[in-house]
Amino acid sequence: MRLSRPRTTTGRPRRNSATSDADSRVPRYLQVASVLRRRLRDGVWSVGEKIATLEELEREFDVARVTVRQAIELLQSEGLLESQQGRGTFVTNTVDHRRWLALATDWESLIAGIRENVPYPLPAGLAGTPRIEPGEGRPAAAYRFLRSLQKRGDEPFGYARVHLARDIFRRAPKQFTSRAALVVLAEMKDIEIARAHQTLTIGTADIETAKLLGIGLSAPTAEARCVVTDADGVAIYVGEISYRGDCVSLDIELRGKVAPKPSRGATGPRLAGPARRR
Repeated sequence: MRLSRPRTTTGRPRRNSATSDADSRVPRYLQVASVLRRRLRDGVWSVGEKIATLEELEREFDVARVTVRQAIELLQSEGLLESQQGRGTFVTNTVDHRRWLALATDWESLIAGIRENVPYPLPAGLAGTPRIEPGEGRPAAAYRFLRSLQKRGDEPFGYARVHLARDIFRRAPKQFTSRAALVVLAEMKDIEIARAHQTLTIGTADIETAKLLGIGLSAPTAEARCVVTDADGVAIYVGEISYRGDCVSLDIELRGKVAPKPSRGATGPRLAGPARRR
């Protein structure tokens, strides 16, 4: 039996089939935009600087011109790039400068950070029951489902889905629909909060989230999940919030500031801290 030779192609090199299968789940223009967004974050191009040309990006990523244009248009919609006819595409903002939302890592900071937030209510839609993982408490008898957008000015940055124990919601329905539900809950003197746990994961925007937050499909998001249980171990609050990935930062102090070396003639060690007034 005579075996035929593998067929060869001319022009651009063929992409690895395994890589192609994995990448096919995400549109190519989103993949290109993701790489360019990371380069902006890493400082490859500074504000005011011209980025690579369409031809260069087309060759580098082995994609069609229309794919590169779609990626550029997405970053333009995010306020990161600006195309000038006959001149090229320039950086107008950096990703890091847009990360104004610092996620809290303790209860007091969390409540203080959202105390003045005004939710923009959305129709509840299909509520279902909240997902409660082992160790997060036992479910309440019934829940009230609340959906809302969080905005900074006119720009949405967070999409909240909250399941609140129905008996608690009925105590202050107007408050829970006009203020951040977690803040109202924290201010209730007759409710003893035994535990509040928050988990942060990295996700991507689905069709609904992308539309509500004004970002591209599969754009990066920060997914915050908060579960609050009362003294009886009931999960009275289960909140899922999707934040735009381009506005979120998480800062954690791992160690204290290094104490300065003692000056000559000092009789003992100096502790790090604010300088004393003389």
